[in-house]
Amino acid sequence: MGVRFGSIASGSAGNALLVEVGGTRVMVDCGLGLAIARERIAQRGWEPESIDAILVTHEHGDHISGVGKFARKHGTKVIASYGTLSFLGDIINVEQCVEIDGHHAFAINDVWVEPYCVPHDAREPLQYVLGDGSVRLGILTDVGRSTPHIESTLSNCDALVLECNHDEEMLLGGPYQYALKQRVIGPFGHLSNSTAAALLGRLERKRLKHLIAAHLSQQNNTEDLARSSLAEVMGCTSDWIGVATQNEGFNWRDI
Repeated sequence: MGVRFGSIASGSAGNALLVEVGGTRVMVDCGLGLAIARERIAQRGWEPESIDAILVTHEHGDHISGVGKFARKHGTKVIASYGTLSFLGDIINVEQCVEIDGHHAFAINDVWVEPYCVPHDAREPLQYVLGDGSVRLGILTDVGRSTPHIESTLSNCDALVLECNHDEEMLLGGPYQYALKQRVIGPFGHLSNSTAAALLGRLERKRLKHLIAAHLSQQNNTEDLARSSLAEVMGCTSDWIGVATQNEGFNWRDI
């Protein structure tokens, strides 16, 4: 059947990833205002009304600030963990919410969804592997450290969207307050370029055809640094590594 995926935004100012399998369309997170989200979705060739569900990773604003308005406007199902829905319940109609268990896979029509638990400073954060039952797209952002469970889940993916939030030297020498720096680099914060590369190096990567660096900090990272860190592990040139940007995300990739 095949999988198509793209992004309309990635970073601390808002995130949204689009995935299409057969006749089913899902969005992972919606951290953009309604008008901007609708405009960028249309630029990718979709009608906003055609999205079957929004999969939410966790309740931080850059991932959920637009979920409520989008879901109410288009009657879209919102799928998330109990912990995340306990936060979203006040802004979304209850009948639109679908609670999931982070340890059990499920289907949204043609899309096979494998949620998995990650360490991050949220109520019950999840990340996802999406596909058609054979092709696998792994998604990992907003995670403080790797775990054996994460590495087992993301091994043997055909495509991977991987957080490269910051360069450690830029972060520690930059303008953030000390407490924020400690949160970002802590075990429930975000992956640096080097920790993302180390995680990547422990995955089984024989099937990997697409690799996208995502959730880059605009203050504490650069595209070149993120690309070079991942390219070293992959043994490829830096230009083979894709980057999801804040204002554009990235255009469609087909698996």
